[in-house]
Amino acid sequence: MVSHGVELHEPKPSAYCSFSTYITYTILIFTGGLRDFLAKVTGMSRYTKKPPPKGYGPLINDWGGFYTRRLYHRIQDTFNRPINSSPGARIDIMKRESVDNLATVKLKQPVEVYKQCLNLGSYNYLGFGDDWRSTCAEYVMPQLEKFPVSLGSSRCDFGTTSIHKKLEKLVAAYLGKEDCIVLNMGYGTNATVIPAICGKGDLIISDKLNHSSIVNGCRASGAHVRSFAHNEPANLEQVLRESIALGQPRTRLRWKKILIVVEGIYSMEGEICKLKAISEIAKKYGAYVYLDEAHSIGALGETGRGATEHTGVDTKDIAICMGTFTKSFGGMGGYIAADKVIVDHLREHCAGMIYHNSMSPIIASQILQSLSIIQGKTKGDLGKKKLTALRENSNFFRKGLMDMGLHCYGDWDSPIIPVLIYIPVKLSVFSRECLKRNLAVVVVSFPATPLETGRARFCVSAAHTREDLVDALEKISEVADIARLKYDKQLLPL
Repeated sequence: MVSHGVELHEPKPSAYCSFSTYITYTILIFTGGLRDFLAKVTGMSRYTKKPPPKGYGPLINDWGGFYTRRLYHRIQDTFNRPINSSPGARIDIMKRESVDNLATVKLKQPVEVYKQCLNLGSYNYLGFGDDWRSTCAEYVMPQLEKFPVSLGSSRCDFGTTSIHKKLEKLVAAYLGKEDCIVLNMGYGTNATVIPAICGKGDLIISDKLNHSSIVNGCRASGAHVRSFAHNEPANLEQVLRESIALGQPRTRLRWKKILIVVEGIYSMEGEICKLKAISEIAKKYGAYVYLDEAHSIGALGETGRGATEHTGVDTKDIAICMGTFTKSFGGMGGYIAADKVIVDHLREHCAGMIYHNSMSPIIASQILQSLSIIQGKTKGDLGKKKLTALRENSNFFRKGLMDMGLHCYGDWDSPIIPVLIYIPVKLSVFSRECLKRNLAVVVVSFPATPLETGRARFCVSAAHTREDLVDALEKISEVADIARLKYDKQLLPL
């Protein structure tokens, strides 16, 4: 993809980076295994393992426990940092301490915080975490006089209010679909909707890097599942042709239906789906498209309608539009927008509708107000200004990171900007040094990413000022020099 005169290409780790990553994990695993062995022999360890009762097997997988003890705990202070403020452009992070060499990490007492860190990790794309009191509170707070925080019921019982119906109607109209349902959790939306629409005799073709909620939904469906190379329409067509030609396993019967599952923006890669090519392939072979817009709805497109608007695809060509309200709307939960016959089926067969607690009507009120702002129905052109600011901030920050020689994943206009760190020890260095400079960042490593592509994941917001981003780039450049992350500009690939 070309923008700002710069063509984006996927960076590749050097041979040295790959070797260093693998040798680091090898040393950590060998050393950890040796320490576990010595602990078993001597009975001395900071990790005291209580044996299971006689005749019982251990509840916790030993490899999972080993990974946590000997790898994760070494850098666990860089993860799960608690906050003490609204997740706006500036954020207060609570200080923690460890007295047992990071086996456990506890809040400092009395409580201390890193004040007003620049927040580059939260999903606050349109900045409602910053201006909520002036943009949404006037509509949301009075709803507490009419509705409870929780309805104590599923949608199929007494968990549907007038606010839910109003929200579903608004989302359906916004996306140009006949009907919509809203659920109380984005993860649960994928995990419960996919099994409700697919089953034995169906084929699901899923992008290799789809979110775990999609993976678990596909597994639970009972359908035959195949994957295609990440965001590669040519490979998707190859898999489709082969699957149609071979038919169902053993019987070779024709598939009852074929569902292609993709994401609008891939949350760990920052890449925008090649939706136009994928939808054309789907039409060519009679397959349905299921589009997860968790990170793209409200963040992409001139009017915030997501990947469909950004790529010029009519929502009528997308059988099922899924999205969440967490990232751009200052709320929580998920939605499914589709033809009325599909939505009616989900109301009767989707576990998220039948068993899960209903979305809080207060949260639904928040989503109604934020969506009205995005559409320009309230607060004038504030929604348009937010969308423009998010796009400009994202591209400015991405260009700054690339110009300093960092390896970045993703596409222009995407608010998610992963920076490749590769070597695991550098993850902790990067995170800790950023925090010293009042930058709140998120680092991600195996098993959430492939082994050799550990990364920092920046999330840009419309609430960030240009001064915020310039200051962040200067500090990140300092940290990148310390950790030697400017791989495009270093003479040696260290």
